[in-house]
Amino acid sequence: MSSSDSKPRPRKGGPSTPRAALDALLAEPAGGPVRRALWLDELDQRFRPLLPPSLAAHARLANYERGRLVFVVDAPVWRAKMRLAAPELLDAARSIGLDAAELIVKTTTPVIASPQSDRKAKPISATALQALRAALESLKEPGSTGSSDST
Repeated sequence: MSSSDSKPRPRKGGPSTPRAALDALLAEPAGGPVRRALWLDELDQRFRPLLPPSLAAHARLANYERGRLVFVVDAPVWRAKMRLAAPELLDAARSIGLDAAELIVKTTTPVIASPQSDRKAKPISATALQALRAALESLKEPGSTGSSDST
């Protein structure tokens, strides 16, 4: 057995890596949206250092088209601050080569697991408790004692 027999052989068709798959996708006409998303992400990374530090953590460049910069922020207060800083932000966009003329800021709606998670339950009134017990009692089968113990 020679030393060349112990080396791994390349697979037919070339290596299958995430990068190769991405390159193949980007080479296709269908890769247009992916190319645009990558371009917008790169633009956001270039623009982020130009934002006021207090805004940078709360804003993301979402789109740029026909002179319109669209940012998404995570709360209405940041939307207001972005709009107040619009002239400086448009100047910053121009400094990185964008022909920006208008700033649009949208607020995202946060996803909340349970809208009532921080609310405390109100105590039940005596009348409501009595009605609930009567409703539960009406659901029991005739002859049942209501106890789950059968010993």
